[in-house]
Amino acid sequence: MVQKHAIIRNKAGIHVRPSGILFGKVKDYPGTVSLVFNGETYELNSIMVLLAMGLVQGSEIDIIVNGPDEEKVCSELRELFEREFDFPPRE
Repeated sequence: MVQKHAIIRNKAGIHVRPSGILFGKVKDYPGTVSLVFNGETYELNSIMVLLAMGLVQGSEIDIIVNGPDEEKVCSELRELFEREFDFPPRE
């Protein structure tokens, strides 16, 4: 098991498009990924779980990964959670 702390940096928080990128990293992972936010633990097994957490800029989370290559996966997820996404405006 590996656990890392992350702070959400994206100005719009973790909304639909960042959630898709984050969940895309997790969906085929053979181990488990959990997030701890505001004292609650959420198993990241659905994009809806991630969206329902309501992560906004400045939210602090702990990422817990248990399974193969857990150090690498946890580091990559932390990097994604802390990324400032710059999506082009939709027309």
